[in-house]
Amino acid sequence: MKLIVGLGNPGKKYEKNRHNVGFMVIDYLIDNYNSSKISSKFKGELFKSNDFLFLKPTTFMNLSGESIKLVKDFYKIDNEDIIVIHDDLDLKLGALKFKRGGSSGGHNGLKSIDSLIGNDYYRIRVGIGRPERKEEVINYVLSDFSDEELECIKKLFPLIEEAIKDIKKAPNLYTRKGC
Repeated sequence: MKLIVGLGNPGKKYEKNRHNVGFMVIDYLIDNYNSSKISSKFKGELFKSNDFLFLKPTTFMNLSGESIKLVKDFYKIDNEDIIVIHDDLDLKLGALKFKRGGSSGGHNGLKSIDSLIGNDYYRIRVGIGRPERKEEVINYVLSDFSDEELECIKKLFPLIEEAIKDIKKAPNLYTRKGC
């Protein structure tokens, strides 16, 4: 069983934020896989389909690792069967990249995960672009996508759905450079 995790912040206020693109993808996958909610424990909302567990941590981004570790330990999931979907400032809006392991790149959600389970898991990096000035980063990631940007991002969701089926082949088949 693979664990697919979308990173984001819980609550309506953050729903369309750039930082919540992981949650957006998980919502899409839950619908497409006719998944049912199986738990609100594990410091997150956990859904199950025939092939996957889908997790939306409710700990806020900076503590995402706590939720993932609880699910990983309970279901005895190996890191190689964990896929984390997250926003990436270093990628152009609408870009899509895949990797296993590596550094957090300054992403606080990934730092939390790395500190609790290590960094040897798969990542699906969704480009959200970067603000012009470094001091604008926090406000930028916590701001909503425009309608046009959201349409660009949503075009990636079917690609991500295909990529999770065989994540090892994903870099060659589903990488995108942006909108």
